[in-house]
Amino acid sequence: MNRASSGRNLRGDTELSQQRQRSLDLAREVFRIEANALGQLAERFDQVPFDKALDILLGCAGRIVVSGMGKSGIIARKLAGTLASTGSPALFLHPAEAGHGDLGLLCEGDVLVAISQSGDTQEVVAMLPTIKRLGVPLIVIVGETESTMAHEADIVLDAGVEKEAGPLGMIPTASTTAALAVGDALAMALLEERGFSADDLAAHHPRGNLGRQLLRVHHVMHTAAEIPSVTLGAHMVDVLAEMSTKELGMTTVVDSDGRLAGVVTDGDVRRFLESKGELALQSTAEELMTSDAVCTRADALATEALRLMEEKHITSLPVINEEHRPKGVVHLHDLWRTEMI
Repeated sequence: MNRASSGRNLRGDTELSQQRQRSLDLAREVFRIEANALGQLAERFDQVPFDKALDILLGCAGRIVVSGMGKSGIIARKLAGTLASTGSPALFLHPAEAGHGDLGLLCEGDVLVAISQSGDTQEVVAMLPTIKRLGVPLIVIVGETESTMAHEADIVLDAGVEKEAGPLGMIPTASTTAALAVGDALAMALLEERGFSADDLAAHHPRGNLGRQLLRVHHVMHTAAEIPSVTLGAHMVDVLAEMSTKELGMTTVVDSDGRLAGVVTDGDVRRFLESKGELALQSTAEELMTSDAVCTRADALATEALRLMEEKHITSLPVINEEHRPKGVVHLHDLWRTEMI
């Protein structure tokens, strides 16, 4: 490589480095602009329209229909999904398709939530006569509160921003972040009003990582006749028979009141046989059992049961109620089937 070409490469690398630094500075500025937009939303939060919007949504006898065009449509889809997964039946209506028959999705009893930065999105505005005819309440999340949609709406939620992020100042960035935040605030407030619990969330998310995190022990445990159980006086042969029949590698041991007195595991039996020999066959469950058995509750998270098993190096956990009576048994294999492991 000659000296001239080396100099050109050096200048090129320098220019590239300067360009990259400008790009990184711009990325930081985007964070600042969008964070500032959210801060301003919180400062000017108007409780009155938000409160009225909650009343309308809670009183909705049909579905919450969410609509928006372009980038606002993407935010609308996300809001519909969040609402549907947190106890509020919802769906997305594409405003362009609405004018070609999909407006038939709207029914009396529904509520329409429309999202638009300008508040004058033509495809949404074209829906307004039908919305009025059906008597469907209209809640708008808009950046411009003096707009067609805002004037026609029952409730206006302000999602205006001072400016968009980026050098052009026109690409939806801060405005979509603001609309997303207003929608999320609405969905979370509804969730709180409905008393939507972690168990409800688990029922709405039966698959995937979130569903696995929300599983409760009662969702996976063996119950009723599947619970291996013997009394304190049961002989070794009866203990072995119960363990073989139920195939969980253990059995609970209960006292005369049906309370859990201990557990007998495959390991307990093996160690007892090694130490006692043939005399072990004359032993009872009370002699075999581990009395300070690790237990869990039916409403405990399955992830917590798994943590206990791993910590104590065991494969089965008895599940007890408030009276210390066995209500089930959860086995490591049950957790494997949920793909939790």
